[in-house]
Amino acid sequence: MKYTTLPNTDIKVSKICLGTMTFGQQNTEAEGHEQMDYALDQGVNFFDTAEMYSVPAREETYGSTEKIIGTWFKKSGNRDKVILASKIAGPNPNFGYMREKLDFSPASIKYALENSLKRLQTDYIDLYQMHWPERKTNNFGSRAFTGYEDAWEDNFREILETFDGLIKEGKIKHVGVSNENSWGMMRLLEESKYQNLPRIKTVQNPYNLLNRLFEVNSAEVSKHENVGLLAYSPLAFGVLTGKFLTGEAHPNARVNLFPQYTRYKSDQCTQATKLYQEIAKKHGLTLTELAMGFVLQQPFLTSAIIGATTMEQLKENIAAIDVELSKEIIIEINKVQAIIPDPAP
Repeated sequence: MKYTTLPNTDIKVSKICLGTMTFGQQNTEAEGHEQMDYALDQGVNFFDTAEMYSVPAREETYGSTEKIIGTWFKKSGNRDKVILASKIAGPNPNFGYMREKLDFSPASIKYALENSLKRLQTDYIDLYQMHWPERKTNNFGSRAFTGYEDAWEDNFREILETFDGLIKEGKIKHVGVSNENSWGMMRLLEESKYQNLPRIKTVQNPYNLLNRLFEVNSAEVSKHENVGLLAYSPLAFGVLTGKFLTGEAHPNARVNLFPQYTRYKSDQCTQATKLYQEIAKKHGLTLTELAMGFVLQQPFLTSAIIGATTMEQLKENIAAIDVELSKEIIIEINKVQAIIPDPAP
C-alpha cells in the first residue's frame, strides 16, 4: 500500500480508501466485515461512510452501513487501526426521516454526530464531513449554477464554531466537505483563517476519467490551500471496468439495480469508455487499472475511495495501487478528454 498524510496533519492514510455505502443493501453484514478484514490486511487504513448510507437512501436502511462498521469494530477490536471518515447529510426533501431539520445548525450537527457515534460504536470520528452544501449549487450531475433564488443565508462561521466545540470535546478530530465547489471551500477557509476556527482538510468529490471537473477550479484551491481530494467513484459506478461493453446483462450491477443513478449512462460516457478501453488494451492494462492508475497519480489526490460488492472486485481495486501510467498514456487519455470532455458531470 502507498500512503499520504491528511493535509495539515500528521495522520497517515492509505491512498486507497474503503468506501462502504453498499454495506446494508448490496452487501450483508458478514460481507461488509469480510471486506474490512481484507482491506485492513492489505494496508488500507482509511474507511469512509455516512449517516445516510446504505445507498440508495431509504428509511428502512438508514444508518445500516455505520451499524455494520460498528459491529466490526466491536468484534475485531480494530478501531485504533482505522482512520474513520463519516458525513452529516445536507438538505433533501426525501430524507425527512433522518431528523427534524436537515441543515447544518448546531443542533442538527450535534444530533447527527451523536447518532453516528452510537451506530459506529466509537467515541470519535477522525474526519467529519458535510455531505453536500446547504445552499443551492451545481452538483450531482449539474454543470451550471442555478441557485440564483435561494433562501439560504451564509452560516459558515457558525458551522465551524460548532465543529470547533466538538473537536475540543474529542468527538471529532478533523473536518472536511463533500460535493462542494471552489467558492464554498474558499468561504470555509476564509472563516477558519480569520476567526481561528478549524480548517477543512479534504473535499470528497467525484473524480474519474468521465468526470474531471475537479481540475477546472477546485484543483487550484487544493494546491494553494492544501485541501486534499478524496475522489469518489473512481470507476464511475463500475462503468470504467469495461463490463458494460461486453453485452452481458450484469443484473446485480448498481446502475441496473438502481436505475435512478443515470450519471454514467449517456452515449457520450459509453463512447469515451470505449476509447479508454482501447488505450488500456494497447498498453497491456485492464480498463480498471487504467482508470484507477489515472486517479491515483493526480497531485491533488489524498485518497481514492473504492467501493465493491464482491471480493474479486475489491481485490482488483486495491491491487491497482501498484499501477503507474507513463507520460505517453496520459497524453492519450488527455486526447480523449479533449474530444469528449467530462461526459458525466
